[in-house]
Amino acid sequence: MDEKEYQRKFLNLKILKGIQDYLKSAEDSDAALDSDSAVYPIKVPQELLYQLVKLQGAEGADEAIHRIFRLGLTFWSERLFEESFGTAESLKIFIELVKSRNKD
Repeated sequence: MDEKEYQRKFLNLKILKGIQDYLKSAEDSDAALDSDSAVYPIKVPQELLYQLVKLQGAEGADEAIHRIFRLGLTFWSERLFEESFGTAESLKIFIELVKSRNKD
């Protein structure tokens, strides 16, 4: 594996770890919703937002949009994992490589 491929995989590993931590904290509580990073504005179909607010109120609509985001993030991270590592075994091998390079 050349250095460029190593760096690409290493960055993808960091991204996947961050997503894993975010999704885990979202399951445990609303802590992920209170993170220190946010990107605005998020584009949401107007009718979806209108109907969610109408049915569930502003807080319920916000939670529904966060659930949709988490689902999309989960799907996207699974694809990133598949493209970067392919299998759990390949990931383990790469993690061992990272550990050995950090020892040096």
